Amino acid sequence: MHLESAIKENIYGVNLASKSKRVKIFTIPIIAGRYKGKKIAIPAIDTTRSSKSILRESLFNTIAYDILECNFVEMFAGSGSVGLEALSRGAKKSYFLEQNPTAFKLLQENIDNIDAQNSEAIMGDAFRLFDSLYARLKAENTPAFFYFDPPFSIREGMEDIYNKSLDLIAKIQDDFVKMVIVEHMTSIDLPQELGRLKKKKYKKFGKSSLTYYILED
Repeated sequence: MHLESAIKENIYGVNLASKSKRVKIFTIPIIAGRYKGKKIAIPAIDTTRSSKSILRESLFNTIAYDILECNFVEMFAGSGSVGLEALSRGAKKSYFLEQNPTAFKLLQENIDNIDAQNSEAIMGDAFRLFDSLYARLKAENTPAFFYFDPPFSIREGMEDIYNKSLDLIAKIQDDFVKMVIVEHMTSIDLPQELGRLKKKKYKKFGKSSLTYYILED
């Protein structure tokens, strides 16, 4: 089923344990840039949620033109709404890491529908895949943004997700990294420093917040 048909019917067929299993989807638009108005499809599953439009708009108002010709990495990408918005705003290339098969299938459809040429979707455990992708980007030495949006820790099996994410972020220490942004539960206070990274900005959006980190000199 193509993305347009899935959107029209508001369902998405997924060949998982049950061949008859179908997942409801909803759509959000790209907010601004060259792909403004194009639809991003999002599956209604527990591990995937959409970053609020007001949150995405605030994010890209903050990084503004700094994103131009930079790489953008969306960890725990889900449907890819943030990385695709980055491409619309002028990022050079977006990388998406996603483990859930349902979300990944729809992520690939979104990429194909919006900007396949400048996107790379990688399926698997983000914690295991991060080091190899980071090494590739370091060798390329193009400025890069990293966006972490781990599943909320209140979900079953995700209790340690923030600790694992923070340990991973603390490994980021090379100068090609322009910024690390973390979307997280507002109830969780992130540390002022993570390795070489220092907190630059924090903004609250109801139950979700954004924390921005930059490398210390």
